[in-house]
Amino acid sequence: MRKFPTAHLAEVASVNWGDTSVTKASYAGTGYPAYSATGCDGLLSGFQHDSEGIILSAIGAKCGKCFYANGKWTAIKNTITITPHESIQANFRFLFHLLNREELWPRRGVGQPFIGLADARKLGLPFPALPQQRRIAAILDKADDLRTKRRAALAQLDSLTQSIFLEMFGDPATNPKGWSEEVSLGDVSDIVSGVTKGRQLNGKVTRNVPYLAVINVQDRSLNLAMVKTIEATEEEIERYRLQKGDLLLTEGGDPDKLGRGTLWGDELPVCIHQNHVFRVRLTSSVVEPLFLEWLIGSARGKRYFLRSAKQTTGIATINMTQLRGFPLLLPPVKLQREFARRLAAVECVKSAQRKSLANLNAAFSSLQHRAFRGEL
Repeated sequence: MRKFPTAHLAEVASVNWGDTSVTKASYAGTGYPAYSATGCDGLLSGFQHDSEGIILSAIGAKCGKCFYANGKWTAIKNTITITPHESIQANFRFLFHLLNREELWPRRGVGQPFIGLADARKLGLPFPALPQQRRIAAILDKADDLRTKRRAALAQLDSLTQSIFLEMFGDPATNPKGWSEEVSLGDVSDIVSGVTKGRQLNGKVTRNVPYLAVINVQDRSLNLAMVKTIEATEEEIERYRLQKGDLLLTEGGDPDKLGRGTLWGDELPVCIHQNHVFRVRLTSSVVEPLFLEWLIGSARGKRYFLRSAKQTTGIATINMTQLRGFPLLLPPVKLQREFARRLAAVECVKSAQRKSLANLNAAFSSLQHRAFRGEL
């Protein structure tokens, strides 16, 4: 292992706050890229820098995340800019890969983490000679390009599934194929809300079981990274226990998340759900679960829930009555099943791509670790 010389970040690049006088309200329809703490998210008529640069998210959810820029660009408040030093030559692709590791950055604050300018300037870094920087940057760029291609392939597969749905059933918002609209969701399903946290159990016998909260129910996916448990009686477990094919829908939140839901596929042996999550269990064979998931998550579902929901201070919620009243479209069951078959085929390809991306991510992390330890 070759040990690189070390330097403070401020010794090899200029490190400054983003332009605090510019806000997102200044964004224009055309112009030069503007970077906030969440990345490149707008355009400005003017620019602050005309060079390579690295923008560090200095506060918020992406604190410690870096973004690479080249050409004319501006960074606004809540960012730290890292730009070429007048007297020191540095390869900025090398610097980008070196710095784009969130665990590298010292954070302050409790509720809202942030990175101070002084802490960024004195950050200690391995800093090899310029030819070595270029070599490491080329290796990591090539590996990162493979990850980018995998992510693009997954995005294209997501677009493909949407195209399949629209080609087979038309746009549900306008129903151009004239499917029957006479049946409501409550006519073909049993809908319940789940167990309430903090309820009085009055000494009843309980056992600890996993339960799904709103955070676990995403748009056509489950996030099971952290599943909490709750004490529940056997009667509650029987009533709220999830079964394969149940559709889970969130009660509310941000208006754009109304109608967010996904299917349960027996991911856990025993699991119930919180009262802010509705469980829809089909009782009729005229609707297939996968078609229902896509129908409710479509523009038709979102428009219905937005129109029906109670909205206060930016939060929108739906109740059981509104959910039961959701007007279905009923294409032939045979067509719904063909849709499920096609999506299963696409999902097989997506699964292989996700596995490949996970392997590439692991390989990239290993390359990063070895590169900055002088082992490449």
